[in-house]
This record gives sequence, C-alpha cells and structure tokens, in this order.
Amino acid sequence: MTIEESTSPSVAPLPSARRGPPGLIVRAREPGDWEALATLMQLPRVRWGTLRLPFASADETRKLMEKPPEGSVFIVAILDDRLVGAASMIRYKGRRNHVGDIGMFVHDDFQGRGIGSALLAALVDTADKWLNLQRLELAVYVDNEPAIRLYKRFGFVIEGTRRAAAFRDGAFVDDHVMARLRGI
Repeated sequence: MTIEESTSPSVAPLPSARRGPPGLIVRAREPGDWEALATLMQLPRVRWGTLRLPFASADETRKLMEKPPEGSVFIVAILDDRLVGAASMIRYKGRRNHVGDIGMFVHDDFQGRGIGSALLAALVDTADKWLNLQRLELAVYVDNEPAIRLYKRFGFVIEGTRRAAAFRDGAFVDDHVMARLRGI
C-alpha cells in the first residue's frame, strides 16, 4: 500500500512533489518499530550526522520510545517493507509553544532518493496545517551539505553557527542553527 492509498489515520498524504520514491509510506512511528530504529541508528552515516553514540543497545532505543515527550510527532519512512528513515518534531511548551524542534535521519543506503524530503514535507505540513507552529528549528553539522541543501529547499535559513558544538569521531565539529518562520 502506498501513502496515497492508505486510509489509516496514522498515514497522511504528502504534497505531490514531496512523495519520495514510488511505494514510499510515511506513517506514525509504532512501538514495534524499535528494533528497526535501533539498527538504523547504528549505521555509520546516520550516526555521523546525529548526536548518536556508537554501541547504543537496542534496549536503550526501546526505552526512549516508551515515553515520548508530550506534544511530539514521530514518523517513519517505509520502503519495500523496510524502515529506511525516521523524523521527529518536538513542540516546546510555555512561551515557546509556537516552536517545533526537528530531527531526522535516513538509512545510509537510501540517502539521496527523496526519503528525507518526504519526511520533512510531512513534518512541515503537520506544523503548518495541524499545529499552527510559527517556527521550526534544527541543528545540522556544517559539513553535512546534503542535509543543509534539503533544509534550505524547505525554507530554512542559517541563523548562526555554534563553534565546537559537538564531539564527533575524535574532533570537535561546528553546527548551524537553522529555522523556518511562518506568519511572523
């Protein structure tokens, strides 16, 4: 079943230009996804682009999924019955309840095939049409050029650069803080 054919409330149609490869399904993350997500998060390129540490156990991933933050949206991308990507949007509270923080990753072997675009399109659509979020923000390593290009296509702009923001593979790395504003 493709995303266009689904009647499930956990699968929403994407704008036609952002559907990704044929057969791609974007749906809500389910409790049973924890094992596939744990495997995905250990892939070298996924780990390289995130704050994930090597050798995290599958049980740690399962425990993290058991109590998601209130007001958050977690989705996954499925292609040929295989989990190939995941994304999240966590809505802040209080005086920042108009802001969502985005994180995402795509399987090493499926990068550059439109899966990240489909995941980001789903989150932006949810933020704009369902949650009325005015600001979406994220952090991305300065050397992750494909991700930066993707975020710019969706209207994100670099607001600043944090020096030595993280320690990755034996060295400090800078990141960009990017945001997309709507209606402000």
